[in-house]
Amino acid sequence: MKIGKFGWIGVLGVMAGVLVFSLSARAADVAKIGVIDFQKVLTESEAGKAVQGKIQEKGREMEKSLTALGQEIEALSEQMTREAMVMDKGKREEKQREIEIKKYDFQSLQKKFQTEFREIEAAEVEKLQKEIFALAEKIGKNEGYLLIIEKTAAIYYPTSIDMTAGLIEEYNKKGGSAN
Repeated sequence: MKIGKFGWIGVLGVMAGVLVFSLSARAADVAKIGVIDFQKVLTESEAGKAVQGKIQEKGREMEKSLTALGQEIEALSEQMTREAMVMDKGKREEKQREIEIKKYDFQSLQKKFQTEFREIEAAEVEKLQKEIFALAEKIGKNEGYLLIIEKTAAIYYPTSIDMTAGLIEEYNKKGGSAN
């Protein structure tokens, strides 16, 4: 049997295809894939709980400031209502301006706090996420994982590849930056 010049290329191509297919099939048999649930790590790890506590404390401080300013506005409004009949027009307008300024200050402070709260929350969660993903990468390299993805990126996965509990345990041992 004589194979021409182009025939050998075809035979080599088929052999290479078979080799690649068989190697990729074997690689799929041993490929380790893991899934982590970042939200669960955030709520159950010691560092995650500490970050949540820190964020909630900051929120309570902001709420306390807003409540105090709101009570001040309410007291001024009540005083204005009580004394409106005995105040002259100039004094009444001055009190009304003072109340309007306080209301504006309240709204400005509320917006400022909302922005500040979101920024603090985002920064803390991002810091934690970087640590958690770096640890997942380290675990992946050390334990021979082919792929580790975050749960929200997966449509379906068997629970047997969920490595969240082990990651939380390892992260708690490591200490995390929030501890």
